[in-house]
Amino acid sequence: MAEMKGRMRVGLYPGTFDPVTNGHVDVIARAARLMDRLVVGVSISTGKGPLFTLEERVELVTAEIAAIGSPNGTVIEVRPFQGLLIDFAREVGAAMIVRGLRAVSDFDFEFQMAGMNYRMAPDIETVFLMASERHQFIASRLVKEVAALGGDISSFVPALTLARTLARLNRS
Repeated sequence: MAEMKGRMRVGLYPGTFDPVTNGHVDVIARAARLMDRLVVGVSISTGKGPLFTLEERVELVTAEIAAIGSPNGTVIEVRPFQGLLIDFAREVGAAMIVRGLRAVSDFDFEFQMAGMNYRMAPDIETVFLMASERHQFIASRLVKEVAALGGDISSFVPALTLARTLARLNRS
């Protein structure tokens, strides 16, 4: 993969990934084609009342994306973080933050966040990737709700995440 001005293209894809969905995996795969190194940052996000611990989410994301980086040589690493996204982006050497957009409703919040991040770090760009058509409606929050109510989430999450989610909800 080509480098920008003699340096690696490093991107950061942050999220809570509770649970990691097929939409997340899709965005990670597509982002990996655009850079030399992609850091998937798993946010602690205790305020969202996660189903999985931070360690479990890091483990699930790592397992579900294991095969993505190798075909094009992209190095992908999964790392937990807390605090300001911009601080973490600087820590990992990211020149861009990748954000996935599912629908117009996502754009307003993401636009505000991108503006705030740019104000704090104008040297770090935010890049938006539209979710693939088949994943545009998938949200972790909805996946958890459907699973908790006994619905079938098998088309929304990868296999290991499905098994772990059902086990966590005592539905295995």
